[in-house]
Amino acid sequence: MAHGKETPRQKMIGMMYLVLTALLALNVATSVLDAFKIIDEGLEKTIKTVVNKNSDVYSDFREAYAINQSKTARWLALAQQVKIRSDSLYSYVQHLKMHVLDEAEPGRSAAIKGDTIYRDEIKATTDYDTPNRIMIGRELNEKSEATKLRKEIESYREYLLSLIPSVNTKLRASIEKSLDTESPAAKKKSGKPEERTWEFHKFSHSPLMGFLAIMSSQQLNIRNAESEVINYLYSQISAGEVKFNELEAVVIPATNYVIKGNEYIADIYLAARDTTQDPVIWIAEGVKEPWVEKTDEIGNTYIDKKEGINYTQLDVVHGSGKGVFTRPGTSTGFKQWGGIIEITGPGGEAIRRPFSGEYQVAEGGVVVSPIRMNVFYLGVDNPVEISVAGVPGSQVSAEATNGSLTPSAGKYVMRPKRLGNSMINVYVDLDGKKKNVGSKEFRVKQVPDPYATVGGKKGGFITKSELIAQTGVAAVMPPDFEFDLNFTVTEFQVLAVISGFAKPYNSRSNRFTQEQKNLFNSLSKGTPIYIQDIKAVGPDGTIRPLSTIDFKVN
Repeated sequence: MAHGKETPRQKMIGMMYLVLTALLALNVATSVLDAFKIIDEGLEKTIKTVVNKNSDVYSDFREAYAINQSKTARWLALAQQVKIRSDSLYSYVQHLKMHVLDEAEPGRSAAIKGDTIYRDEIKATTDYDTPNRIMIGRELNEKSEATKLRKEIESYREYLLSLIPSVNTKLRASIEKSLDTESPAAKKKSGKPEERTWEFHKFSHSPLMGFLAIMSSQQLNIRNAESEVINYLYSQISAGEVKFNELEAVVIPATNYVIKGNEYIADIYLAARDTTQDPVIWIAEGVKEPWVEKTDEIGNTYIDKKEGINYTQLDVVHGSGKGVFTRPGTSTGFKQWGGIIEITGPGGEAIRRPFSGEYQVAEGGVVVSPIRMNVFYLGVDNPVEISVAGVPGSQVSAEATNGSLTPSAGKYVMRPKRLGNSMINVYVDLDGKKKNVGSKEFRVKQVPDPYATVGGKKGGFITKSELIAQTGVAAVMPPDFEFDLNFTVTEFQVLAVISGFAKPYNSRSNRFTQEQKNLFNSLSKGTPIYIQDIKAVGPDGTIRPLSTIDFKVN
């Protein structure tokens, strides 16, 4: 603009220059709009991943309820209420997206088909006015859609927090951060008062495509918060239970001595034990029930020793989680024995259980026991112990259906051929004749899927230096899978959003590429990063898709 007195022509030129400058300022580069589109597509893909994970948890709830209604009912009811609240808020955000898009392209936008938005069909991508007009209006007040949305998010956040005890500070902090409705300007106490609101921060300066990405981000936050809470609720089903880390197939006959013409009866079940702590075991012989049930001053019942009975403490091999009761068969006849076993509960309390047994000095039964699990797995060597009481191992042999069973170092190795069942038949060589003395059926299952990790983490917060120090993505078997088995990651994609741009980079191995490492170097604190589309191959040749790893740079 010229200084001093101006001619009408100069004033007109100056005015046109101001208008042109304003128009240029409002214009949005196509690359920026494309970035918003890519971000929105990436958010939608991540939302689907989280929804699928949540569906698995709800399915686990239903299965747990079918097994034990009394333990599961309360937590299932809460999870169902969380789902209702989450779906309602998610649908409300989707409604606002549809409403703004429809207003931006009057006459029903071609981009709206049912409940789905097709981004490629959006024409008014640079529309700044409509998101601001619909969400804020002429002035921000209680009737503004942005205000209503903020209050809905806050109500949802407070409801979720009401389900989490105050001692669980980490989970509460994560939910508060995901559903935060305070603007950065308010935290810094900068800018004009109206600019310090969450509403202005989210909706006052966004083109239509940017508005859609912002709303998709809110929907992802809703699904992530839902995921964290229902996983917590599911964990409460078994809270306080005694944890066992080893299962063993057990065969216990009613008696090992069978008179001809009578039946041989045996119980077969899985026995669980905790090898991380040694139980205390008291034994009394010649007594059927060497214990008494008592009641304390507040009405709780507990097991205690009987007076006048001589108890001995059974030696326990450290780390085995069990005691072994042995007595020489020096005399024939019927023997009774029993006692009390004690372990320390999760709260430090003593947990006691009574037991009793009886035996007769006579030939025993057949034991067929998988060493590690109660099933056989495809593609791995399944070790099995097979023995017949009173018969030397050299006279015992075994055969299996649906697989090969071969002797190995005094035991057997089972290699199943296909999914289904496998029957192991045990034989004894008596007087030169092969006699079947027992059979046992096992399930044959596929090796469970591994989960993906980076530096031993499955997601959450990670420091930039920790991320840069990693070499790639690893496939790790679940901790309760006891076989030494390795899966190898064959490909994955790294996606991060930096300065409004989505940065996807692919790797065709289990190692980070140089481009991915450069991406890590450029990350700033608070940046979300997703490692997705992960595939791994197992020893059986099957390719397994693994879950997405969601990190946030800390």
